[in-house]
Amino acid sequence: MRNIALLAISVVLLQGCATSTEDELICGSVASYITPPVTDSLYRVVVTHLNGKPVISRPYYKLPAGEHQFTVAELIESPELKVKLAARQTKTILVEVEREQRYHLAAEFKLDKVYNGLNTDYWQPVVWKKESYECAFANPME
Repeated sequence: MRNIALLAISVVLLQGCATSTEDELICGSVASYITPPVTDSLYRVVVTHLNGKPVISRPYYKLPAGEHQFTVAELIESPELKVKLAARQTKTILVEVEREQRYHLAAEFKLDKVYNGLNTDYWQPVVWKKESYECAFANPME
């Protein structure tokens, strides 16, 4: 009887380990490859840093659930954009990534007034779309 109880406890513990490993493989995704609707004053961005570290920009990033900081550069092409080139600086956005969700980043071009000179307030990074997305790391170290 004691051996059966020991075996049952071992099986339960092993199942718990398997579940936590499986949970570690499930991820979320943050993307910047889809062109957002310009009619909503939204434009593409390029990711330059992820969690403070420089990255080579790619279409999307698989990430564990939790808060992640993206540094992005705007790609606004509009005749209404009157600022100097020096004003076109990167900005950061915090994204609370949930499991099996994809977040699409964009630059929101503010049209509330005319921004010119070195004024950097003409845009802000936003999550313009969130959608369900099956995401899993191929291995825990991905």
